[in-house]
Amino acid sequence: MISIYGKDFCPYCDKAVALVEQKGEQYEYKKLGRDFTRDDLMETFPGARTFPQIIYKGEKIGGYDNLVEKYQ
Repeated sequence: MISIYGKDFCPYCDKAVALVEQKGEQYEYKKLGRDFTRDDLMETFPGARTFPQIIYKGEKIGGYDNLVEKYQ
């Protein structure tokens, strides 16, 4: 399972979702303001500065570029 923590108007969030869908992976998309707060994000991903933040099969990997690396 992949968890993508994103926000509105985030092109890299959209790209991350498209990539996991293309790969046929199961995922959940959590949206800022609906599913979590900024404080929740900082608690889960200390030091995170960008969106999305991704948990790939239990591992906190960072953002979209890190997700692309997982598939290479």
